[in-house]
Amino acid sequence: MELKDLSSNWKKLQATLEAEKTRSLKRKASDDILQPQKNGIKRVKATVKPPPKGTKKLDNVQGKRMGVVASYLKPAAPSASLALWAEDNDIPAKDLAAAYGTSSGTSSLQPFKQGDKINEGLSSTADAGKYISIDCEMVGVGPVPDNESALARVSITNYHGDQIYDSFVQPKEAVTDYRTFVSGVTPQLLQGSRTFETVQADVAALLQGKILIGHSVKNDLEALLLGHPKRDIRDTSRHPAYRQVAGGKTPGLKRLAKQILKVDIQGGEHSSIEDARATMLLFRREKDGFEREHQKRWGAPRNTENSADAEKGRARTKKKKKAKK
Repeated sequence: MELKDLSSNWKKLQATLEAEKTRSLKRKASDDILQPQKNGIKRVKATVKPPPKGTKKLDNVQGKRMGVVASYLKPAAPSASLALWAEDNDIPAKDLAAAYGTSSGTSSLQPFKQGDKINEGLSSTADAGKYISIDCEMVGVGPVPDNESALARVSITNYHGDQIYDSFVQPKEAVTDYRTFVSGVTPQLLQGSRTFETVQADVAALLQGKILIGHSVKNDLEALLLGHPKRDIRDTSRHPAYRQVAGGKTPGLKRLAKQILKVDIQGGEHSSIEDARATMLLFRREKDGFEREHQKRWGAPRNTENSADAEKGRARTKKKKKAKK
């Protein structure tokens, strides 16, 4: 099919994909991986697992992140960012699959948004809007780091997946396990990072008056030592339709992304920005269901404008009564 015969949204997608192809490869990853210990950093040899079926070996491929050797790559596929953009522009999933040469039944989350600014803090360009999605990364602290965690990164996106906030956090306790394989956090990334108090204040300000979307969001709020009205929370791990995926138990975000969104996430190091986007996409996919469940528990949504008018009316009534006296 020729480009002139495609829809305007398809043309946008084609232009976006063409820009994606021009991205330069990042610096070559080392064969060594830094493993933090209590008394310093131990250098150990990385273990490279055999490639999954369907992958092709690429020569001179540079690792995407420090500490990760990328000798094998899966075929290019839509990302959570691209999926949100496509949904906003009414582009069917089958068109995305055709553009990437993959089946419409599966895809892999790869970074897409060129505007992401790691550790930027509060975005100076994106609007938060009514709905925001949060995801955090943790590191291990204390003598048993598998059992004790501290906040190391916070990412927040808006309804359309735009980055609203992203910051690394300086833990108050000594880090005994950076969990780099999963968290993507390294000693270098935490050097000069924002203090816990600064990040806590930034996030608290963003939460004011917002509907908060998250996956097991209670853990994120506890790590930040913050609260949020329960009626203003939409948790994808507690949504009945999604719990059915796990036989009534709490489903993992990775599992939901695979079975509901048909995308793969968290294959190695986590990206809290992409995880927040995947969580928002899960909410959007089942938004009406979320609101029905919410209304069962909390009743009709609060109308802030009507509440304000009612409050003004009560104030006027009080003034009139005082005047009569």
